[in-house]
Amino acid sequence: MMDINRYQPRPKTIRYMAGYLAMFLGSLATRIKVTGRQFIPKSGPFIIVSNHFSVLDPVFVIASIRRPINFLMASDQELEMDLSWAPWLYGFIPTNRTKLVPSTIKKSLKVLRKGEVLGIFPEATSLSTKLRPAKDGAAYLSVATNVPILPVGVYGTANLWSNLFRGVRQTVTVNIGRQFGPFSFSASERKDKQKALKIIGMEIMCRIGALLPAESQGIVKNDPHVVQYRAENERLSGKIS
Repeated sequence: MMDINRYQPRPKTIRYMAGYLAMFLGSLATRIKVTGRQFIPKSGPFIIVSNHFSVLDPVFVIASIRRPINFLMASDQELEMDLSWAPWLYGFIPTNRTKLVPSTIKKSLKVLRKGEVLGIFPEATSLSTKLRPAKDGAAYLSVATNVPILPVGVYGTANLWSNLFRGVRQTVTVNIGRQFGPFSFSASERKDKQKALKIIGMEIMCRIGALLPAESQGIVKNDPHVVQYRAENERLSGKIS
């Protein structure tokens, strides 16, 4: 087991090169199907929000976005040795899952002010195959930084290793949605910031849910906004897988 509190984001050049490595390894081990790539901003800062069903999800987000990403990753966890090479190579911003501490906020603000990309898994660490409620971190940073959010849905990573050992290259699908936000608090929302953050967090999960099959939508499965956002994405980009 590895203590991951000491990790930091690697220099942009290394992350850029690691992105090509992710594309290469991903194409060897799987068939990657990506939709909505035209929604990726060509320049400027933005926040990526994605579901987190597998420890391999970041690899496919990197391979699909094709821009260096500064990921936030839970610091209060242990990482198995056979998976430690990925965060060691790419780096990340350590994050406390129970409370967004000043050091995380400071580093995230620095990333976005430099015009770079911040990657967040709003559910935090999860081994579930269905969406769960969002933590407040992604919503808070969207308000604090005033930059747009890009939703991403990743699925197809279940049983990837076991299938690979059997010689089966399974399909991993990455759907990218239209960017939304940035968010800000109105005068009334400032009086109850926690409630306002929960509302934004629910929209974030609905936007991600619109990019996933129904069986993976979890807490947002019956939310009418999911249908609305899915139709919006398909109208602008074509059929979502």
